[in-house]
Amino acid sequence: MENEAGALSRVAGLFSARGYNIESLSVAPTEDPTLSRMTLVTVGSDDVIEQVTKQLNKLIEVVKVIDLNDGSHIEREMMLIKVRAVGENRSEIKRLADIFRGNIIDVTDKSFTIELTGTRSKLDAFFDAIDKSDILETVRTGASGVGRGEWVLKA
Repeated sequence: MENEAGALSRVAGLFSARGYNIESLSVAPTEDPTLSRMTLVTVGSDDVIEQVTKQLNKLIEVVKVIDLNDGSHIEREMMLIKVRAVGENRSEIKRLADIFRGNIIDVTDKSFTIELTGTRSKLDAFFDAIDKSDILETVRTGASGVGRGEWVLKA
């Protein structure tokens, strides 16, 4: 999509006006500063997804719409999770972070902040594995994706 003020608002408005939910949304400029890449996750039947795609293509700011599920792709999400880490609990949380290939990026005498990157299911699995009473705060980016191999998205 074009990298201009209001473009994201029009996409969100399209979803809102039709009663569709955006599960996750990630937007940032690309190697071309006039364009931004938006990765949007929504859930619906094939007909709903087709309708959303058609409506997005009608927006002036939208250059191209691709459904990454139509081909082989790589998808990742990032999660920052701040957890209580005191006493014997510290080593258990560090072990769990290591198992999931997370990075402890902030340490205090009472908490760890862990950065995890992976598929939604990997992040959900970490979230399920940790004791809920230890979770202090969670932030997730939502999905970003790119086609595999030589395929590239060009305007």
